[in-house]
Amino acid sequence: MKIYEKLLNAKKSIGKVHKNSKNPHFKNNYADINALIETIEPILLENGLLLLQPVINGKVITQIIDVESGEKIESILDLDGNLNPQQRGSQITYYRRYTLQSILSLQTTDDDGNSASTPQKPLMSESQYEKFIERLQSDNSILAKARNQFQFTAQQELEIKEIIG
Repeated sequence: MKIYEKLLNAKKSIGKVHKNSKNPHFKNNYADINALIETIEPILLENGLLLLQPVINGKVITQIIDVESGEKIESILDLDGNLNPQQRGSQITYYRRYTLQSILSLQTTDDDGNSASTPQKPLMSESQYEKFIERLQSDNSILAKARNQFQFTAQQELEIKEIIG
């Protein structure tokens, strides 16, 4: 049996993944990486498929490998090289989750897609963002006001998450 036949059989069994986490900043629910793996990995293994998610040469690589034939499919995202260890860890987890959801086309609510279809708020200039971060370190209450006025990049969101815990 070829890898795509095995993936088809696995996908028929996976169904929807239970959303077990809440993002308080975006007020949406999502399935964290552990919920995804807990749901998906046993089904992949039943079909002779191995899930690996190594970090190699600054890239998060999600691989599903047919252990019988050695065939594999991959999803790869480059990591930002300018992050501290905590930010890097958060980014790796985030990328593992999204590459896994993507490679299997998992059913989830498209919270990010819905917000992408609505008009976007402007980004802060670099100098505005630097001032915002300085203030945020001593006053978390400014975050809500900033979110009402501006959109943050994914990298900025990681930095903000690190500051507010």
